[in-house]
Amino acid sequence: MEHTADSAHPHRIPITIAVTLATVLQSIDITIANVALPHIGGSMGATLVQMDWVLTSYIVAAAIVTPLSGWLAVRFGRKKVLLVSVIGFTICSALCGLARSIDQIVLFRLLQGGFSAGLVPLSQAVLLDINPPERHGRAMALWGQGVVLGPMLAPVLGGWLTDNYSWRWVFYINVPFGILAALLIVAYLRETSRRRSSFDFFGFAALSLAVGALQIVLDRGSLKDWFGSTEIWIETAVALLGLYWFLVHTWTTREPFVSPKLFRDRNFTVGNILMLVISMVLFATLALLPPLMENVLGYPVLTAGIAMAPRGAGSFLAMFLGGRLIGRVDSRVLIAVGLAIAAGSLWSMANDFSLQIPQMLIWGETFVQGLGIGLTYVTITTVAFGTLARHQRSEGTSIFNLLRNVGSSIGIAGTSALLTYNTQVVHESLVSHIVPYGGQLQLHAPFSFTSVFGLSALNAAVTQQATMIAYNDDFKLMSLMTLAIIPLVLLLRPRRTRASEETVVME
Repeated sequence: MEHTADSAHPHRIPITIAVTLATVLQSIDITIANVALPHIGGSMGATLVQMDWVLTSYIVAAAIVTPLSGWLAVRFGRKKVLLVSVIGFTICSALCGLARSIDQIVLFRLLQGGFSAGLVPLSQAVLLDINPPERHGRAMALWGQGVVLGPMLAPVLGGWLTDNYSWRWVFYINVPFGILAALLIVAYLRETSRRRSSFDFFGFAALSLAVGALQIVLDRGSLKDWFGSTEIWIETAVALLGLYWFLVHTWTTREPFVSPKLFRDRNFTVGNILMLVISMVLFATLALLPPLMENVLGYPVLTAGIAMAPRGAGSFLAMFLGGRLIGRVDSRVLIAVGLAIAAGSLWSMANDFSLQIPQMLIWGETFVQGLGIGLTYVTITTVAFGTLARHQRSEGTSIFNLLRNVGSSIGIAGTSALLTYNTQVVHESLVSHIVPYGGQLQLHAPFSFTSVFGLSALNAAVTQQATMIAYNDDFKLMSLMTLAIIPLVLLLRPRRTRASEETVVME
């Protein structure tokens, strides 16, 4: 039958519940295992390298398969691919919980990451299809809330499950929700039209090589001292070679794996660039704030989790309001305002955060940051697909989410590396101003040069101060990055939605 995008979809609510569950499950599982890693390693007798691969295997598999999900949806139908992804993800989650060795966990995490790759981009495409153009802003707000909710919930949820039950429940928790999502998809989601297309194996292999090697570099760089390691140099060379091979092949072959036609749409291209950078900021701050509060400010894990709640509340509020403002207010204005708010909050954090900062100030500034990022995130997502043809959505969402994931990995790895480097530099600078007597600083107990305890206490105090300054430097850098991309907003075209262009044949 024919179904137009501006007609009311008869099963919008159950389908929305299904794809939102899929989005939240995938976004949670990216980081939820981090909290349980020490417990997994202890129960399995695993080495640090083996435990690192529990995380790396998932991330690399998801990164490689994400662009493939678009081609699979076009070739076999979106419903079929999404259903297989949900079922495969659910089964692999159960297998991770049942694993009896670290090798089994790594294998099942690898498979889980592969099946998870299609959950977010295909869920996004489904929401765009079942909602008319005037509701795309609200649909993307809901999708964005699912993407942002996962990383915020994961540390607290993972810690609570591990402490009160077992690390295995970090994986078992996915099973009932995965089953519910699968049942709703089977019952209510219609299959999309399928289109036969040849598979560009060389293009896929080149992109997989580039993305997989890059993810390994970003995930293992800090463990291997970055470019002080031969392994990182080799993996970087492989990533660059794969990228070069992919670009040359894409522009010279007749039917490339990623169609260059996607990037003829200016809003889609600029939206991808904006999302790449905003993902760096969004996920980097999500990764930086919990260890800052726990390791530097001395907050308990639960308190640190609660302190992140205002940031989430700000994001949810901004996405909710932004989804309703899109179409009424120029999207370029909304994006620019959101970026300015996010940049301002990061600059305030860089100047206001200290070892004596009151918790209320953390709540306030993270809330404002959540407002800025939430407004920006939902508007960019809506604008990027507002002028893209419907038949390009499956492929477009896969590329969009690939760049989102790459941006988050670069942001987390980059700010973490900069944090470590700046901590060392600032520590050295602070120590150079400390003298035992007769100088700029007179030291007494417990900071005494005459005992090991005194020296240790002094070093701990200096390290704590140096780390705080390094965090402030990271926030300042992210503020400047956010400001730097505001001019790109001028390249966007005003969003136009014409229902006559939104016709699709549903089988």
